[in-house]
Amino acid sequence: MHVLDLFRLDGKLAVITGAAQGLGRAMAEALADCGADIAILDLNVEKAAVTADEIAEQYQVKAKAYKVNVASAEFCQEAVKQVHDDWGHIDILLNDAGICINENAEDVPLEHWHKVIDINMNGVWYMSQAVGKIMIEQKGGNIINVSSMSGFIVNDPQGQVSYNTSKAGVAHMTKSLAAEWVKYGIRVNSIAPGYMDTELVHKTYVEDGEWARRWNSMTPMKRPGRPEELGPLAVYLASDASTYMTGSVILIDGGYTIW
Repeated sequence: MHVLDLFRLDGKLAVITGAAQGLGRAMAEALADCGADIAILDLNVEKAAVTADEIAEQYQVKAKAYKVNVASAEFCQEAVKQVHDDWGHIDILLNDAGICINENAEDVPLEHWHKVIDINMNGVWYMSQAVGKIMIEQKGGNIINVSSMSGFIVNDPQGQVSYNTSKAGVAHMTKSLAAEWVKYGIRVNSIAPGYMDTELVHKTYVEDGEWARRWNSMTPMKRPGRPEELGPLAVYLASDASTYMTGSVILIDGGYTIW
């Protein structure tokens, strides 16, 4: 077998939350490029459907959109059941859905705290538990959680205590699930990106230069990451190229956390 063959994902189904745009879409495209069929779970199901159609056409795989609110355990369970009923198997789960609200800690309203924690951390748990039960029955699978370098450091100059806390929780949840589910043939790893130039933060990089200059000055590579730079890592973790990896949280941050 050639080494590159280990990265192929033909015949596998990847379920990706928050993949209608941004990092999720970039990683969905990378997985599809390696042969995986794609189920996009997103609150904006209309945009997800357009993305699914574009991925299917470009990469010649099957792709379908499903509506989900990851902050709801019941919604996650129903969406996962629908996906499983449609496809008969779930081989890869990539938990990407997330939000960030920038506020000073003393000013964070309770509803904002709960919103960020519910989407970023509880949503990962709800989806992982629902899919994990299926993978246990299948005797195998791969779960990839999107954490953040913010789970390791505190960002500057903006306040985002709820986001940082949620992402630290995702990182440790990754390790906990990896430890418990390795006996079922399930691997659980996490990608921890640094500052990425996505649709959600592009305005900050283009129009609000103060924060962007600060972030880039603290990054050895002196630039934000591009969404497509996460794709190869997602493929690696989802594929047989990484069969001896579980419980890892991999930083991909342009060197931000080395200083």
